[in-house]
Amino acid sequence: MSPNNSPDESHAPRLTPLVVGILSDTHGLLRPEVLPLLKGSDHILHLGDVGDPEILGALAKLAPVTAIRGNIDTHGPCAKLPETEVVQLAGHDFYLLHDVLRLDLDPAAAGFAAVLYGHSHKPEIRHHKGILYMNPGSCGPRRFNLPITVGRITIEASGQLKAEILNLSL
Repeated sequence: MSPNNSPDESHAPRLTPLVVGILSDTHGLLRPEVLPLLKGSDHILHLGDVGDPEILGALAKLAPVTAIRGNIDTHGPCAKLPETEVVQLAGHDFYLLHDVLRLDLDPAAAGFAAVLYGHSHKPEIRHHKGILYMNPGSCGPRRFNLPITVGRITIEASGQLKAEILNLSL
């Protein structure tokens, strides 16, 4: 399993965009269709319910990975992942947790640019009090009739965050 990498990125302006691949709820299944969508990412964030530590190793071949545990990550190496994490990328602080209903702080007061979460398997992008909230959905086993998705945040050279949901054609 790859260790969490939380680089303390410089606050200096970037000349090129930084691409952050975001996924959640793999539940032990890393679909081969996911990897091409994450290729080119500068950093990958896994928002819990990993299910198999080999998934993090496969992702780490593409880019540095930061992962947290979800409610199914109760045994083995994935149980040792942190419950929450703060990752700073291109001068923006991202707060990672698995279940947004367990959010126990004020992201605006904490100075977070984004709150990233999973758990529901429902992709979502919304803004509240100037904070980006994003659930990339699930790219593991299909749940009900929900789509199979991952997310991407591009941090533009200007510092603006551009969030998108990417659907796997399955």
